[in-house]
Amino acid sequence: MPCENYGFQDHLTEEFPSQIIMDLTEVCNLQCIHCPHPSFKKSHAYTGKHLDVDLHHKAIDEIGSVGKGFCQYIRYTSQGEALLHPNAIEMLSYAGKNANCSINLTTNGMTLSQDKIDQILETNIDLIDISIDAFSSEVYSQIRVNGKLERTRSNVLSLLETIKRTKSKTKVAVSFVEQAENSHETDQFEKFWKDQGAHYVIVRRLHSCAGSKEDISATLKSKQTNKKRRPCLYPWERLVISPTGMMGYCPADWKYEGKISHLSQSTIQSVWRSDFMKKLREAHLSNNFSHHSFCGNCPDWELTRWPWQGRSYSSMMKELEEN
Repeated sequence: MPCENYGFQDHLTEEFPSQIIMDLTEVCNLQCIHCPHPSFKKSHAYTGKHLDVDLHHKAIDEIGSVGKGFCQYIRYTSQGEALLHPNAIEMLSYAGKNANCSINLTTNGMTLSQDKIDQILETNIDLIDISIDAFSSEVYSQIRVNGKLERTRSNVLSLLETIKRTKSKTKVAVSFVEQAENSHETDQFEKFWKDQGAHYVIVRRLHSCAGSKEDISATLKSKQTNKKRRPCLYPWERLVISPTGMMGYCPADWKYEGKISHLSQSTIQSVWRSDFMKKLREAHLSNNFSHHSFCGNCPDWELTRWPWQGRSYSSMMKELEEN
């Protein structure tokens, strides 16, 4: 495709990112085999921090004012388990009241007690996305190490029942990262959760987390030898706010190599429209990563979908907003 098909279009605008990744904490209670968190926790980059509440509120206030009409949704997700932040519910509630866009919470579901379910639904968020990745307990224990499928499944079924009983507007998605260990369960997973009333069942493609999972990265790169690289979607779509308060452009930046500026010293819009982001986009369009080695070494560009390339996560969120 010619490069003019890449760039700002449809929901992607120069004014403000259409998606904000809000990473509340570096702490996680699982050690999933497709996730870099176990090695991240042992690295110099790990701080164990939770996002400061005041910084979070500053970001929400900007999204709800400057970003109104441009930002489609906020995703509470990324390097840790969002619900392990001690103020997670209060932060979700603040976003629900002030962000003027859809709110999405991603969780592994392990802490979704009935009390927590009731509290979350009171925040009036739009979507709860639960990462499960298996149909059987045996496969779940292999992939989501330290987790218990029986507990997670029971929690999600309680969530679905509570939504139905209270007529809550909140929707539920369950997700499955397809990989060698679970691919034989994909159909069973989809059928089970559709039968249980999940609003969305998402089967995700395995990626290398920007090269952090070196074995996956090597496999992807071996398949890209004769392919012409195209621009990654992310520099035109999203910004990430990390638990340390730094803003960056990649949700898979486990080593903080793509961080740009601290939220206390700048704004989301100023970073989005900065010379740094303009040069980053130019690097992707020209396929010249001499000054952007983090992106240049990443094989996951092929797994991002532009608006004209078919259904994506943003398509699902747009459907949710329209409905």
